[in-house]
Amino acid sequence: MWKYLLGIILLLLYCSCYQETSVDDSKIFRLNRYDNISSLDPIQARTQANNWACNLMYNSLVKIDYDLTIQPDIAERWNVSDDGKIYTFYLRQDVYFHKHAAFGNDSTRTVKADDFTFSFDRLKDPKNNGAGGWIMNNIESYKAINDSVFEIKLTDAFPPFLGLISMKYASVVPKELFADGNENFNQHPIGTGPFQFKIWEDNVKMVLRRNPLYFEKDEQGRALPYLEAVNISFLPEKNSEFLELIKGNVDMMADLDPSYKDEILSADGNLNPKYRDQLYLRKEPYLSTVYFCFFLDDKDAIDHRLRQAMNYGIDKNKIIKYLMKGQGFAADGGFIPKGLPGHSNTSGYRYDLERAKELILAYKKEFPNAKPITLTTVQEYIDICEYFAAEMGKLGLKIKVDVVPGPTLREGKATGKFSFFRANWGADYPDAENFLSLYYSKNFAPEGPNYSHYNNSQFDALYLKTFNENDAEKRAEIYAQLDKLMMEEAPILPIMYDQTSLFINQKVKNLRMSPIKMLDLTRVYKEK
Repeated sequence: MWKYLLGIILLLLYCSCYQETSVDDSKIFRLNRYDNISSLDPIQARTQANNWACNLMYNSLVKIDYDLTIQPDIAERWNVSDDGKIYTFYLRQDVYFHKHAAFGNDSTRTVKADDFTFSFDRLKDPKNNGAGGWIMNNIESYKAINDSVFEIKLTDAFPPFLGLISMKYASVVPKELFADGNENFNQHPIGTGPFQFKIWEDNVKMVLRRNPLYFEKDEQGRALPYLEAVNISFLPEKNSEFLELIKGNVDMMADLDPSYKDEILSADGNLNPKYRDQLYLRKEPYLSTVYFCFFLDDKDAIDHRLRQAMNYGIDKNKIIKYLMKGQGFAADGGFIPKGLPGHSNTSGYRYDLERAKELILAYKKEFPNAKPITLTTVQEYIDICEYFAAEMGKLGLKIKVDVVPGPTLREGKATGKFSFFRANWGADYPDAENFLSLYYSKNFAPEGPNYSHYNNSQFDALYLKTFNENDAEKRAEIYAQLDKLMMEEAPILPIMYDQTSLFINQKVKNLRMSPIKMLDLTRVYKEK
């Protein structure tokens, strides 16, 4: 009996795959995710893989464009009260859910304001274990005024709020698919986005098909998206993904791995000439800072003088030039990355070898028998960490590099197990508050993202002041002050501001990546 059922399942999968390949190949975008997709439920859009898939399938009230500007999405316009606490959204009337039998004979319906009430209730409910429930923390209440007007009231004014609810966690989903719990939705997720669910074989492939009811149109009035399907594979090895790109079986690769970095890039950081007939390289800013973090809330915490010495004693431009092949920017300006209002070139530490030596010498005079310092990292960043250790060794500061698996590092930095470790932080929403929240004392890990356990009452007061400043320029000035104040105590050592390098098949046009590294294929097309 089981053999018979297995045969039926394989036959159905074969038929589905055959139907998908019958579509003109120039209408199919082929993508690989080596890190797999764990969920297509938007309240679980925590990882980049989940986020990319959810961005293709769902819409929120608002969205962020490539210039980090808040744009209408399902809400065509909105008003904000004078005190900054009440947001009133006016919804489009032409947004439909993907077709599904749960909607009855019509197989679909338009999105109404109470769908956002349901979606927010679901996101907020701890029983659903949503990864994004934290974005609801400052929301006092929300309600549907009528079918087309949705109101949100905040507990406290928070100027970055629109960016916060642009995240995929706040996407709208239909209540009909949750009538019997989450099972129906997990098996066949439904949204409103440009692509809709078709097939998912865990760790093998996923197919999304064009949503014929999608509400967006291009400037000539043509229906979007242009593509008919998105085919996602799950090859776990990054080198395999690179080989599939070269073979033409994958249309885009957005990660630069050491295993093929020297092969695909020339010495000056541009595309290797031998691949220019089949690929092109597009470099996009990515709001992410790679840094080393010191855990301060410990009796063996690394001394302030040594933290400053390490900041002064590393030539970050050499790291970018020789180890990263020009893929990124030296982080000489504090924690806030380039491109975000609040970034300042004066917030951080410039390379100053003499100052670094002075600080180390002063420390060693006081503590001549100090223990070696251990820097914990993952394999991906071992070259940067070993270079750093070698440079510190020249200054008389012994650094041991300890390589651990990714999950071990994530757990250890959250629980205070490691005194000095490699980390990175990417923007969830386009506001420097997203970065500075890592140093607010009430955000201590593991409950919050303050992995250093930095604690400064002056910083806290200034940080809270930004919530009541609606003028963007004035708020950016405060952000710069905060960054500078935090860096004076050096709870971190910023290494580089990241960028995304997109290696794209020559046939693919209009493909960009947002600064928060969100994949949008709505306007992408392929030449035959």
